[in-house]
Amino acid sequence: MSDIDAGALAGTATFQLGTLGAIATERFSTAIGAFGLKPKHAGVLQVLLLDPLISQQELAHKMGVAPSLMVGLLDFLESAGAIERERDPADRRRQVIDVTDEGERLYVLCARAAASIEVELLAGLGERAEGFRKLLANVAEDFGLPTRDTR
Repeated sequence: MSDIDAGALAGTATFQLGTLGAIATERFSTAIGAFGLKPKHAGVLQVLLLDPLISQQELAHKMGVAPSLMVGLLDFLESAGAIERERDPADRRRQVIDVTDEGERLYVLCARAAASIEVELLAGLGERAEGFRKLLANVAEDFGLPTRDTR
């Protein structure tokens, strides 16, 4: 056997965040699947609630998804009664998306599911969990991602 460091990959934050992200996503997907949603649907609701005047095109760009995929996500949310789409009276080429009361209800359920999963994932950190959340929020902010303090 060579002198290769077999733990080099596992020791990187990149690999650890990716692996933990996959675990968290699977658990979140299972939890919100009970409401008929997928993580991308929850993400759409999150962005729309943080930026209610965003256009459909801007939403696709902000979420890093193809506009054609965004159409499908919005079609699903609209059929579920979670959003309403209307033409912008100031620019008929632009669609304005509003989160409905049902969308807000679903968002709250998703947020509760995520919080419950977080407690489970961070249980081993004890008092250090809050410091971990702050560090993770700093990294998220560096990449322009929304955090609890984003508004």
